Amino acid sequence: MSEQIEGGDFVSWDGGCVFIGGRSPRPVPLHAHYAIQIAFGAEPGVRFRPAEDEPWTTYDGVLIPSRQPHAMDATGVSCNAVLFVEPETREGRALVERVRPAGITALSAEQLTPERAALFEAWRRERSADGVRRAARGIVSALTGGVEPTVVADERILRATTYIRSHLDSALTLEEVAAVAFLSPSRFRHLFVEETGMALRPYILWRRFLRVWELMMEGASLSTAAHAAGFADAAHLSRTSRRMFGFPPSAMPMSGPLARRPRS
Repeated sequence: MSEQIEGGDFVSWDGGCVFIGGRSPRPVPLHAHYAIQIAFGAEPGVRFRPAEDEPWTTYDGVLIPSRQPHAMDATGVSCNAVLFVEPETREGRALVERVRPAGITALSAEQLTPERAALFEAWRRERSADGVRRAARGIVSALTGGVEPTVVADERILRATTYIRSHLDSALTLEEVAAVAFLSPSRFRHLFVEETGMALRPYILWRRFLRVWELMMEGASLSTAAHAAGFADAAHLSRTSRRMFGFPPSAMPMSGPLARRPRS
């Protein structure tokens, strides 16, 4: 498959995730997606271009805003990482406001140091999902100037998010989730955005995707993961994944949970 990445791992958090892996066998074709993207190699050398007829440009790293067309070539670096941030989160909005990306926006080595080294060290040697998550969030924090992620404190919204995570395999409506929080739909909608930084619909979709990747890391098939996360079938999941991230889940073979593999 032309978009396939070898030896990949996936680690998530609310409103974000990171795909990290070894040398890519071939460039990723031109695509665009909803999530904000931060990408870089273990060393300078990743290449991007905004159109098939444009020349490749080499970067230390890049920040790509939502819906920006781009092709990526990470064949020249030993390892590469791609972070996705939900645009509606506090961190997503801060990335756009602080970096003010115009198309494919260069990130300098200074902007990525020392967080880049910490991320690849956590992946290569620590082999800990918590370590990778902490280092990836450190990169987002550095680029946003230390903007704190949204923390849900309201017990009603906590009940709602717990309910969502345990019912991802079913259709979830505003009325249903608001009832769990004992709020009217209109009041719940407002409070949910206030507490999570996201509207309900993109939050549910984001949680569905995180569930898919978690299940695939555990060895589940694409079809099994799709149904467990509330997608109609694997084809529906793949179409939606292309819109969100620019590639289908099958493009990222999973190596299994980090904690089960030996340190290098």
